[in-house]
Amino acid sequence: MLNISKDSLSDKVSLEQYKSHDIAFHKRHFRAFNKFLYGFAILAVIILFLPWTQNVTGNGFVTTLTPDQRPQTVQSQIPGRIEKWYVREGDFVNAGDTILRISEIKTEYQDPLLVERTQQQADAKQGSAGSYRTKIQALTNQISALQQELQLKLEQGRNKVEQSKYKVRADSTDLIAIRNNFEIAQRQYDRVVELIQDGLKSRVDVEDKRTKQQEMQAKVIAQENKLLASRNDLINAQVELNRLRASYADKIAKAQSDRATAEGSLFQAQADVAKLENQTSSYRIRNSLYYVLAPQNGYINKAIKGGIGETFKEGEKLVGIMPADYDLAVETFVEPLDLPLIHLGEEVRVQFDGWPAIFFSGWPNASFGTYGGKVVAVETFITPENGKFRVLIAPDPQDHEWPENLRVGSGAYTIALLEDVPIWYEIWRQLNGFPPNYYQPDDKSDSKDKK
Repeated sequence: MLNISKDSLSDKVSLEQYKSHDIAFHKRHFRAFNKFLYGFAILAVIILFLPWTQNVTGNGFVTTLTPDQRPQTVQSQIPGRIEKWYVREGDFVNAGDTILRISEIKTEYQDPLLVERTQQQADAKQGSAGSYRTKIQALTNQISALQQELQLKLEQGRNKVEQSKYKVRADSTDLIAIRNNFEIAQRQYDRVVELIQDGLKSRVDVEDKRTKQQEMQAKVIAQENKLLASRNDLINAQVELNRLRASYADKIAKAQSDRATAEGSLFQAQADVAKLENQTSSYRIRNSLYYVLAPQNGYINKAIKGGIGETFKEGEKLVGIMPADYDLAVETFVEPLDLPLIHLGEEVRVQFDGWPAIFFSGWPNASFGTYGGKVVAVETFITPENGKFRVLIAPDPQDHEWPENLRVGSGAYTIALLEDVPIWYEIWRQLNGFPPNYYQPDDKSDSKDKK
């Protein structure tokens, strides 16, 4: 009854005559209800003081423990065109197995004899380098011969100079002797002239002395000419010696210049040989890249480029592969407010998608269907996509093993277990929006105390 009208039916109609009134309003029902309320209140108070495990939850997915065990794509280092597939999606391949064959699309590499012709060019350059080596050796021998010949010529020139010096010295001595004889003849002539005036000598004696004096004078002039010629010969010998030095220096310098030119040509040929050999090796390696090989043992997930004759660029994804051997882990994300509560080695409970579980976040011992894990890595930089920090969790070796059929990429729900607090405290914290209690694990606190 809404009791909207001022006329109340309860005053006009009596319910006591009905049997249901006696059942509903019997005093024993009030006593039972009161006992229930008292018991519920006492139970609620007891529950408020039960322990509750604080936790940090996060959503993530299953991944692998190390980067080389995660799903990857296979790329080609060169652009090309797909010619043939050797595998199907889902096939198992070993490391080094051929996945597909590609062909060349760049015109400068399409010559089928490119490697052989480049090798021929390298061999020709190698032969040219050998010719330059022979020329350098010949020029070196020529320079050595010129230097030896120069030494002989210089020795001959020096000997000639010495001979000229000796001749000049001898002619000088002879000139002095002849001049002395001329002076003697001159004095004898003068005395004869004086004696003839005194009447002591005849004119014949005068003529004889004059003739002798003139002969000695002629000899003096002839010896002076001879001495002058000897000096000229000495000068010519010295000039010839200098000319030999200059002439052979020019010849040797020209031979050295030719040798330097040959050495430069040799270095250029060697550089060309190295360049061509490098190109040959690059072409051989490029030919080996026409077959795309499996980098490791695994399963072919998906052919990203599937058509025959389809072209692609270098570094473009061709096929996805999942490694066969891997160690499972869970990649989860936590709020920045909860990051200080996550430590390496922290115990975590994980619930996987597809595996039924009954989970009580505050009573982990009463949970069923969850698996144990430990934190092995905490990212130090926030993930821009979701504004959270990434945490990597590995299986706990002391807990039971994770499901065998668990696959990489499956969803996971993680709960990091923190301190045990009363339920009333947790309710109060949740109502006020406070973070969980900040704490340090026991091993870290002990290590700090030791320090």
